Amino acid sequence: MDKIINIIATELNVKNNQVENAVKLIDEGNTIPFIARYRKEATGGLTDEDLRTLGERLTYLRNLEERKQEVVKSIDEQGKLTDEILQAIEVAKTLAEVEDIYRPYKQKKKTRATIAKAKGLEPLANIIIEQTETRDIHEIAKEYINIDKLSEEEKKNKDKVVANAEDAIQGALDIIAEDISDNSDFRKKIKKICYREGILVTKAVNAEEKSNYEMYYDYSELVARIPSHRILAINRGEKEEFLKVKIDKKEEKILYNIEKAIIKGNTQFTEMLKNTILDSFERLIEPSIDREIRSDLTEKAEEKAIKVFGQNSKQLLLGAPIKGKTIMGFDPAYRTGCKIAVIDETGKLLDYTTVYPTEPQNDVKGAKEELLKLIKKDNINMIAIGNGTASRESEAFVADMIKETENEVNYVIVSEAGASVYSASKLATEEYPDINVSIRGAISIARRLQDPLAELVKIDPKAIGVGQYQHDVNQKKLAESLTGVVEDAVNKVGVDVNTATPSLLSYVAGINSTIAKNIVKYRDENGKLKSRKELLKVPKLGKVAFEQCAGFLRIIDGTNPLEITAVHPESYEATEKLLQSVNFKVEDLKNKEKVADLKEKLKLIDIEKTAKELNIGEMTLKDIIEELSKPGRDPRDEMPKPILRQDVLKFEDLREGMILTGTVRNVIDFGVFVDIGVKYDGLVHISEISDKYIKNPSDVVSVGDIVKVKVIKIDNERHKVGLSMKI
Repeated sequence: MDKIINIIATELNVKNNQVENAVKLIDEGNTIPFIARYRKEATGGLTDEDLRTLGERLTYLRNLEERKQEVVKSIDEQGKLTDEILQAIEVAKTLAEVEDIYRPYKQKKKTRATIAKAKGLEPLANIIIEQTETRDIHEIAKEYINIDKLSEEEKKNKDKVVANAEDAIQGALDIIAEDISDNSDFRKKIKKICYREGILVTKAVNAEEKSNYEMYYDYSELVARIPSHRILAINRGEKEEFLKVKIDKKEEKILYNIEKAIIKGNTQFTEMLKNTILDSFERLIEPSIDREIRSDLTEKAEEKAIKVFGQNSKQLLLGAPIKGKTIMGFDPAYRTGCKIAVIDETGKLLDYTTVYPTEPQNDVKGAKEELLKLIKKDNINMIAIGNGTASRESEAFVADMIKETENEVNYVIVSEAGASVYSASKLATEEYPDINVSIRGAISIARRLQDPLAELVKIDPKAIGVGQYQHDVNQKKLAESLTGVVEDAVNKVGVDVNTATPSLLSYVAGINSTIAKNIVKYRDENGKLKSRKELLKVPKLGKVAFEQCAGFLRIIDGTNPLEITAVHPESYEATEKLLQSVNFKVEDLKNKEKVADLKEKLKLIDIEKTAKELNIGEMTLKDIIEELSKPGRDPRDEMPKPILRQDVLKFEDLREGMILTGTVRNVIDFGVFVDIGVKYDGLVHISEISDKYIKNPSDVVSVGDIVKVKVIKIDNERHKVGLSMKI
């Protein structure tokens, strides 16, 4: 275990005791959000992202150690375990290295080499590989001819027959070829050469055929340099049968290295061994090495894509909510009409309808009349327009319509990715059993603007659509990663236990879907919870779950004002003493003027001295002070607010050199897609993000950021816009 701790500490660039304590807490069943927030002293302040990486590596390294033990046991049972093999397995850093070492000792399927061994040709193979025999090898090989010793029935089976000297020599060489292929040192060196100097080459299956992969119809790039998004694009092109892919490698260099290790001077065996090495490389080594390298490249590309998808999803989930507004959700469409849903500031559905301002009906007048009535009746001040089909036509209609309202009305373009998935889901049916599926989409669009987090947790994270090739990656790993991302976002914000849906509650640390439903049921039967301690009355929510979840659940207007903060019940006593030390009471947290005064007094606290007096950690004390300074604060309030629009910008209006404000919709390896208010998102290539060199766009921008951009290229034919952030 010490070895694993050392490896993870080195990789994360943290101290061993931080990793050791984190591992202990994880093994005890604590959740990542709980450890990250309430056990900072133990982990030295490791973030939720650090802890998730730590958890993943812990699982991998434990599996690696387990596999090493299995391999050692298997080789030992065969009586072939040596100190060299033991040492090689001990220092192996990856499962692939362990499997390479184990390769010669695995039970093999039927191969040319296994057939030759069954014929008793292994001693002849040893003679050839030792290269010391001076007698003619063909004379020696005659000793292995067995055709005269076999029964007539056995002669019918070619796998048993050695008919002549040539058969014997070929069988022996087949054994040598497989031994060369199984040699872990050779494989390691070959992979090293391929990773350093190999070139990934792609060609078109049919150069005349149009596709999204035309840039790869005649393409090559160093294996060491190819970025993850290109790996995934090439994989997809190959899968869809548009591309042929191979790895060009330094074959002469590889063969020279093997020959150097095997061939001893110039003997009668030299030429046949050279041919056998070539056969081993072309028939056995190259195909498997290519598969391993492609698999390794894909795995790393998938990891990167999953990470990017997670970062983007987290930013989307943590988007700033629009509070205290009555919102009209506008789900655009053509033939079937635009679905409209109005929700109040609590998310309750007030009205819904369908209007037809777009083609083919073009009933602009009728749609205007109906929606203007709703705006007046429900006192609507915000319209959320989905960004799917007919979005820009709907935007033009809305921009024109709100000029005729007496109210101050703005509109916002909202990503509707996954809205249709939610609309048809079991959850949506339970929430709105009597509402048409299509109207549910409009409700979801409105609620996404009002509270992105509460709405988006209802949707499978993969359907949110802010990733890169998310459908091409390992779906199990993607699901695990995104579940972690959603958990971290939900617990960062905190959840109002008296209004949250079961889907939102189920992402709170320590709460599963059963407990989430039980909380809502308890709430329905007993009214609002008045204190966190009351959670212990909820069926199946025991002390362990309470410890994990309590700090992340908020009780608004409860008996204890501390319960609108992230201060954990285990720290209430210390918090009350802290307040007393500056002549304040817990009840004062309800008074805004007193909170402002408290904030100033808390700034003067001597952290080191006070932490000792209260017998709590300094990090915990800092967190408590932060919470008391802004009781009930929502961390999302500090996030960029959506761009409110009142007029529309057409693609035809764009001119090179224009400076515009836009919203970052997606961040990928090669750049950033920005919604500038026209039908198509513009692309800021990575080279146009900053004057300084940046390795990754996510180092500079995040999904949801509001950015200023300059139009630098307009492709009217393909409706593409090139943007620059270097203004």
